[in-house]
Amino acid sequence: MTREEKSQVIETLTAELSEASTLYLTDIAGLDAATTVALRRACFKAGIRLSVVKNTLLEKAMEASDKEFGDLKEVLKGNTSLMFSEVGNAPAKVIKDFRKKSDKPILKGAYIEESVYIGDDQIDALVSIKSKEELIGDIITLLQSPAKNVVSGLQSGGGKLAGILQTLSER
Repeated sequence: MTREEKSQVIETLTAELSEASTLYLTDIAGLDAATTVALRRACFKAGIRLSVVKNTLLEKAMEASDKEFGDLKEVLKGNTSLMFSEVGNAPAKVIKDFRKKSDKPILKGAYIEESVYIGDDQIDALVSIKSKEELIGDIITLLQSPAKNVVSGLQSGGGKLAGILQTLSER
């Protein structure tokens, strides 16, 4: 790879890192071709872009980026693949689901909305992170609950009141 090609890759990676709100660093070394294709398909279905990068180029792109990646630079050893996603927990769900069939991919680290997670032991915490849409749905459900209680109370109270009035009118 020539210097020009390397600088072009660094520029591209820097732009991708600047735009991304969710980034997962994983190790997929040792997967055979069929398993790698299956992982790529699972990522594509979940809206995740998977790419393999050189550690030195990724480190230089992280340094050139305007974001603070903290200790993520320290996990750039061995084979590294990047998972870019719009949803914070989507790559973690794909990794956890894919591990039912294989022992890879191994999570090296993740960057989600300015938070850094290091190590494979963080996978359960990352799966439990709710997406923006899930949080909005929870808030709407919480806001609707008191209104539903009031409406049902008024409806049931109206039925009782009508029953009492009818009984009194029959007497």
